[in-house]
Amino acid sequence: MYYAYKYRLKPSDAHREELDRHRDICRQLYNHTLYRLNEYQDEHGELPSMTTLRSELPDLKNWWDGLSDVYSKVLQTVVERLFDNLKGLSKLKENGYGVGQLKWKPPREFRSFTYNQSGFKLDKKGGQTVLSLSKLADIPIRLHRAIPDDANLKQVTVKKEPTGEWFATFGAQMDREPPEPTENPEKCVGIDVGILKYAHDTDGTAVESLDLSDERERLEREQRKLSRKQHGSNNYEKQRRRVAECHADLRRKRRDFLHKLSNYYAREYDLVAVEDLNVKGMMESPSNSRNTASAAWRTFFSLLEYKCEREGTHFVAVNPRGTTKECASCGVSTEKPLWVREHSCPACGFEADRDANAAWNILSRGLQDVGVGYSESTPVETALPTDTDSVSVKRVVETGSPTLKERTASAVSE
Repeated sequence: MYYAYKYRLKPSDAHREELDRHRDICRQLYNHTLYRLNEYQDEHGELPSMTTLRSELPDLKNWWDGLSDVYSKVLQTVVERLFDNLKGLSKLKENGYGVGQLKWKPPREFRSFTYNQSGFKLDKKGGQTVLSLSKLADIPIRLHRAIPDDANLKQVTVKKEPTGEWFATFGAQMDREPPEPTENPEKCVGIDVGILKYAHDTDGTAVESLDLSDERERLEREQRKLSRKQHGSNNYEKQRRRVAECHADLRRKRRDFLHKLSNYYAREYDLVAVEDLNVKGMMESPSNSRNTASAAWRTFFSLLEYKCEREGTHFVAVNPRGTTKECASCGVSTEKPLWVREHSCPACGFEADRDANAAWNILSRGLQDVGVGYSESTPVETALPTDTDSVSVKRVVETGSPTLKERTASAVSE
């Protein structure tokens, strides 16, 4: 399996200058390679191969001052990056999207470079851990968690964030194989995501949505200050970094919550069923698009999927159509406006929370898709969700996802 480990770098002022210089050389090489690609296509009527453009790198060093200062593998990955972008455009065209051509990268849009296979290592110097980068420097790094001993480090990507901070992301390959999902999962759960309650599952747990109102107010306040600064001035640059720090704070808190929540479900259950939502289409809707973007459902599902694969848990994404309208007990559909939060079936009289009813329908469809056998009676009949434990999102963020298992009176009172 392939894992990524991200750590914060602690470069000095001299290190920052060298990092920025290497980053800018890579950016200029990217733009030059794009120029050569278009020139080759005009002459020969077809795109050149990646090997053709990479073979030109030794000749470029003869007249390009500074290119020899960058490690050769880093220069090769810049060419590979261009062709990866071309593949991304081709996929968009195949899916029917109207796309243009690749453009030259300005400094603000080219923020990273990669050491692939060689030219980097973690070392101990002067009593601290440093990242040794060939032809660059030994940069102190904050290893807040250890990399497993059996991890084979394949590459490292050094990136400058808009806040001015530098991070190193290691790509590690593990020889271990992920466990196979069990043929007859015992602990199964269906999850319905929403705005008021972020997640409502079939075990009766409702996790509150992350409250980022204070962070958004701070971001809006700093953005208003930025609009009053003269563009290009020193004060403008300082304020721009404050705005970037607000964005980074929002992003970190949201991803921390999603990582902990997805990790809990992947480890505690044998099968997890969710809705296959068209989040992109929901974002294009004029109503409630901001809350939909803030919920980051697609990110949550992506994290949950790869963690289920890592833990040997079945992950099933089912068709979301009608999961809220159908009765989990008898299957009769009932129209319900969005503001109606309780499900009451006129056919069988079954009553439950609207999201709990949807979660049971999601689980039923997930079991059918996987082909897991279950009794003729519906799951909601065998385990009626009468009570719901409301878990505060603050507890999840502060102490981690295991708090979701604490079905205590204090959790309910929150």
